[in-house]
Amino acid sequence: MKLLIESIVTPLVDHPEDIVVNEREEDNKIVYHLTVNENDVGKVIGKNGRIAKAIRTIVYSARQETNKRVFLDIM
Repeated sequence: MKLLIESIVTPLVDHPEDIVVNEREEDNKIVYHLTVNENDVGKVIGKNGRIAKAIRTIVYSARQETNKRVFLDIM
């Protein structure tokens, strides 16, 4: 899942070396924290959050066959 998030975000940003994806697993959910360069945050979020919503939609639909919910936080 980390590779999927990185492969989606890398073409969007000017500083791909600053992309960091951290995973935190809890009892009933998995949370991915995406951190990018502060100059690239607007590019990842997009106007009115459209790009962020599209990224989340892809990540949510690509989740593995578990009963855990998947969340993506953009830091």
